[in-house]
Order: sequence, then C-alpha cells, then structure tokens
Amino acid sequence: MMVKLIRSMAEALVGNPGEVQVLETRGGQTSVYELSVAKEDLGRIIGKRGQTVKSIRTILNAVSSKSNKKVVLEIVE
Repeated sequence: MMVKLIRSMAEALVGNPGEVQVLETRGGQTSVYELSVAKEDLGRIIGKRGQTVKSIRTILNAVSSKSNKKVVLEIVE
C-alpha cells in the first residue's frame, strides 16, 4: 500500500514517471522506503529547501500512524 502511495505521488511530480522506483525494507516497527527517480527529476522531488519531500514524509507518517509503525523515506541518487 505504501509503495503504491509513494510511487503515485512521485509519478505525479516528475517529468519521467517511468523512471520512478520504490524499494521497501521492513524491520520490526520500522519500514524504510528508497525512492529513486531520474537525475533531472531529483529537484522536483526534493523541492525548494526540501519542502516537497518533507510534505511527502508528512503524508506517509500520517498514513502509517494508524498501524503504529515508523516510516522512513530516503531519496536515492
């Protein structure tokens, strides 16, 4: 569910939606998601002063709070 959510948000923001990849690594109470996009789309995902990626992380934390799990989103270059 979270992978689809991250992928759909990223694809809506980038110019090359076919390049979006999301990898999930699950731990005990923490899930780590690695988002990778085309080099020219990194700025669109990060946003000015990191505001776009911060907003995405806020949405993910709100969704994950229902299941009492921690979510970490990493942007992979």
